[in-house]
Amino acid sequence: MTDFLHELNDTQREAVVNYNGPSLIIAGAGSGKTRVLTYRIAYLLTQGITPGSILALTFTNKAAKEMKERIAKLVGEEQARRLWMGTFHSVFARILRSEAAAIGFTSNFSIYDAQDSKNVVRQIIKDMHLDDSIYKANDVYNRISSAKNNLVTAAAYGTHSELTLQDSAARRPLTGQIYKSYQQRCTKADAMDFDDILVNTNILFRDHPEILDKYQRFYRYILVDEYQDTNSAQYMIVKKLAQQRCNICVVGDDAQSIYAFRGARIENILNFRNDYPNYRMFKLEQNYRSTQTIVNAANTLIAKNQYRIKKEVFSENQNGDLIRVFNVSTDQEEGYVVAASITEMKYQHQLEHKNFAILYRTNAQSRIFEEALRKRNLPYRIFGGLSFYERKEVKDILAYGRLLINPKDDEAFRRIINFPARGIGNTTLSRLEAVANARNLSLWEVAVQAPQLAPDISPATRTKLWKFINFMQSFAKDCTILDAYELLHRMVIATGIISSLQAEKTPENISRLQNIDELLNGIREFVTENTTDNGLVGLDQYLANVALLTNADQAEEDNDKISMMTIHASKGLEFEVVYIVGLEENLFPSQMAINSMQDIEEERRLFYVALTRAKRNLFLSSAGSRFRWGSMSVSSPSRFIKEIDVQYLEFSVNGNVQCIIPNYSNPVFAPSFSMKPKSAAGNPVTPNFKPLDKARTEFTASTQQATNPDDIRPGMTVDHQRFGRGKVLSLEDDGPNTKVMIHFNEAGQKQLLLKFAKLVRVTG
Repeated sequence: MTDFLHELNDTQREAVVNYNGPSLIIAGAGSGKTRVLTYRIAYLLTQGITPGSILALTFTNKAAKEMKERIAKLVGEEQARRLWMGTFHSVFARILRSEAAAIGFTSNFSIYDAQDSKNVVRQIIKDMHLDDSIYKANDVYNRISSAKNNLVTAAAYGTHSELTLQDSAARRPLTGQIYKSYQQRCTKADAMDFDDILVNTNILFRDHPEILDKYQRFYRYILVDEYQDTNSAQYMIVKKLAQQRCNICVVGDDAQSIYAFRGARIENILNFRNDYPNYRMFKLEQNYRSTQTIVNAANTLIAKNQYRIKKEVFSENQNGDLIRVFNVSTDQEEGYVVAASITEMKYQHQLEHKNFAILYRTNAQSRIFEEALRKRNLPYRIFGGLSFYERKEVKDILAYGRLLINPKDDEAFRRIINFPARGIGNTTLSRLEAVANARNLSLWEVAVQAPQLAPDISPATRTKLWKFINFMQSFAKDCTILDAYELLHRMVIATGIISSLQAEKTPENISRLQNIDELLNGIREFVTENTTDNGLVGLDQYLANVALLTNADQAEEDNDKISMMTIHASKGLEFEVVYIVGLEENLFPSQMAINSMQDIEEERRLFYVALTRAKRNLFLSSAGSRFRWGSMSVSSPSRFIKEIDVQYLEFSVNGNVQCIIPNYSNPVFAPSFSMKPKSAAGNPVTPNFKPLDKARTEFTASTQQATNPDDIRPGMTVDHQRFGRGKVLSLEDDGPNTKVMIHFNEAGQKQLLLKFAKLVRVTG
């Protein structure tokens, strides 16, 4: 029955068979954490422990399902099925269903999702006649959720001086009253929200010791996965349940604690020894995932953290290639170079697209890489978030442009008629829609003629509609005289969207601002890269281009795609080849983290997670400059690059292997590398960056000084920033509006206005 123990290494086996008493299993990246947790439960079952007395808590349903399936293969389906295994919320909801009457609920209570909760909060704000531009439902809901994760009830909130001071500073002093009213309405509706499941379980055990005693006796063995990610509420429940028997086993890695913004407390795992003085610690230090180079590099990084449980992760895999670090000139070039490198690695090593991942600190960074991959016809998918062009704030702004170009676009009208809020609500929209349907008109046409066609709309609302119409018409007349960037940039400023997001810099608003900034940067690039006969790259051209980009193969089932995601979303995943991009100060580490040692340590742990996603090859990139709000911002490489021991790195600047990274003068970078790349063991390896170097050369050529248009002649080979290399076929002389016909190697035949084409003659 226990033959499966032979599948474990010595340390793993020790962690599995020593199941009595408190155990802390520190599992380094790629060390077989899930296997140990699974085999420990299976071993308990082989020792006569009944399945119903084992409680195993996870953070995702997927993890629980996979573990149950593995256990079933080891000890049988029947035993696995009877385990108390699931997420914190699913398990505690089962307890609350059984004990609901003790805390004033029925066993059939509803569970509100986030949108349900926000709707209740929104209605309370309305009923209290509060300014919803200040008391935003989403912000208030997040505030309530954060309080619950820290076990601050509605009754306690109002007496918490620090919280009330923070609310007053945010100009929301009545948040506590909203919280109290919210809880009253939930109780009246016999409903709990997601956070209430944890809060009410704590209340149940606090106020009813006899119920707590029942479950303490019921659960003989408790196991917790990803313990470093537990918040205060989860920590307290687990501690109470384990208090009687102390047969608790927690598995996690303090070096991968990256969810403080969600309420996770790294102290829970660091202080386990204080909670359970008689604990045993098992360190799973062998990494089965990555090369020795990647593992050793990650060790040198995380050693810089002060608050950690020391361990020395090692790998017995091959040494592998050095980690390639390259610094490029601009963020646009970064996307170009990464896409070129993926193409080369794919064909040189016969890899599939799904073997590659691009990891970034913020979702806003995806746009450049999406466009770079599209230009090379490389399939990709976004994980842990929407595609850049599907994000709400991006779609909202593009909807303004769509309505400018086509006033009959009813979907665009619906999206922006009350965004930002201008007092035109659903009642008005419903009346407009009724008239539009009856008369076969667009919503815009009805709005323009509202006094005649919709007389039941109040004069005040008609005035608001007319202001909106005037606003749109004032920009519509500029469509023929302003390029896409100037037009939409001015429009975004005039709407007040940016100023409203800047007024309250919550993490959500900061992310939205970053996405808007990236959108405007993308429009600027589109305008720069394209030329037309009259030199004006209009909004209609940009919108047509975006429509083609966002509608490509949305329903495709093929999973062979490059993965793109934030580093937070990558936790638990692994890839053959990983690119960590945007490694610059104030981006990674985040600007919001640089003034706090604790925040810097969390950012460092986040980088550690990113490094350890890679199995075979790892690339780190930074850009010397980025566009931010329409102007170029100079960037310096992240401090985290410098914190990795230089022996594991190979630097590339302008396609050459070098030891120098711009803006670093630390003497640790003094040794020089051989021009021929070597592995971490010192053995020469075949250079695998020829196309990367070629890509950089091509990119440089596309951005260098354009040849004088008067010097362009038929038969010449030229480079164009967007269409690449081609041959000049003919010139059509028309004075200042001379046109040039070029056959491009990849884009085919194009006619361009010579004075705007910015052609670069290729010699040799």
